[in-house]
Amino acid sequence: FFFGLVAARPTSPTTSPWPVSLKRSLAPLSTKKKMASTTHSLAEYYKPLFRSGSIKPLWHIMIATSVIMYTQNYVFNKGVHVQHKREEQKKALEEYYSNHGITPHH
Repeated sequence: FFFGLVAARPTSPTTSPWPVSLKRSLAPLSTKKKMASTTHSLAEYYKPLFRSGSIKPLWHIMIATSVIMYTQNYVFNKGVHVQHKREEQKKALEEYYSNHGITPHH
């Protein structure tokens, strides 16, 4: 207040439309902390299994590798090609049906 006038709130050029929680989760420091925490918890889980000679860690590694490889292969290689082939087949069937006077859903 200055002589009875209400001061306008200053607008900060650093205001962002992103929520604070999203900013914190993407911040490098919090990412490092989360990675350190995850690494620690994984080490605490797997250390006794490795020491006892359990097969469980091997199965987990094999499953994780398979999931990662399949996902990568589909997303980067097969996904686009499969989608393209499906579109071609759909067009070819539509042309065939129109040329032969057949309705697609008998």
